Amino acid sequence: MPLVLNGDRTPALWADKTASRPKRSVSSTDRWPVAVRIAFVNNMPDSALEDTEIQFFELLDSASGEFPVQVTLYSLPNVVRGERGQQHLSNFYRSINDLWNSHFDGIIVTGTEPRQPDLRDESYWSVMCDVFDWAAENTSSTVLSCLAAHAGVLHSDRIDRHPLGDKKFGVFGYEKACDHPLTAGTPELIRNPHSRWNEVREDALVACGYVVLTKSAEAGVDLFVRKKKKSLFVHFQGHPEYGALTLLKEYRRDIKRFIRQERETYPSMPLGYFDVSATKLLNDFRETVLACRREELMTGFPDAVIVKTLENSWQSSAKSVYRNWLQYLSSRQTDAPVRNSSNDPGKVHVGR
Repeated sequence: MPLVLNGDRTPALWADKTASRPKRSVSSTDRWPVAVRIAFVNNMPDSALEDTEIQFFELLDSASGEFPVQVTLYSLPNVVRGERGQQHLSNFYRSINDLWNSHFDGIIVTGTEPRQPDLRDESYWSVMCDVFDWAAENTSSTVLSCLAAHAGVLHSDRIDRHPLGDKKFGVFGYEKACDHPLTAGTPELIRNPHSRWNEVREDALVACGYVVLTKSAEAGVDLFVRKKKKSLFVHFQGHPEYGALTLLKEYRRDIKRFIRQERETYPSMPLGYFDVSATKLLNDFRETVLACRREELMTGFPDAVIVKTLENSWQSSAKSVYRNWLQYLSSRQTDAPVRNSSNDPGKVHVGR
């Protein structure tokens, strides 16, 4: 069932992707479920604002199946924007003030690039906390992505995030820590992209009543949940919504920042992402840059060759998790009785 954006105008990238879709005629005998209504609060910086839209739209669209999904766009004030980003928000997004008197089945809140070591010092902190408090009372479930997940547990439980020695960057394998409806139908080992400089840790989460659903000895916790008032809060430290090329774009951006002396060290290559041939090309490029740190070298970055080697190895499990989430939202619309305990996100079955 195609995803529908709630508003007079559709962002150009999504409009182009959906323009060729055949229109389905609806007869009076058709019986569709009530649309699942989702607020999407996109706080990503201008450089990733529109890409993030497409990533989440595509994931929700592919996961929706028979569930019609209606999405309304919001963004936090006080996130630093340039003229292009602000214009995009003005064209397609609603004011966060319109959210307070609304009710949605679910909400997705993205992170943004941190500017302060302590999230409580970010200019948008107080409004982001207001969104969390609103979501707990006015949705059936809340998805918090990456920095938003860190902010959520800091706000509600004072769980601090911890800086990492290097960026946790790449595609990592995560094992299921327990059986849960959100991970039903996914493989025992779930691959997921990560791109972060900080982490929240399992012991602190468990001590505050969170249920860890997936974790890795190499990369820590990925997916964890907790009911807060009326809403099931779903936290991702990673990015299941990422497209096949997203990590490559981020790596290229970080190399450019190194060349411009906006960072001191050459960025680490994303793990579990490039094949042998791509890794060799990128190592050769690294040696060239380290020998002569000039921005014009970026014209020789071998992305045109490398993109042919990349694949979205996490797409299937990401689609399954989000489909399970949409199913949960749909079931809450009518307070449908739970058929069995395996379909109730409030009940957890610890794996053997």
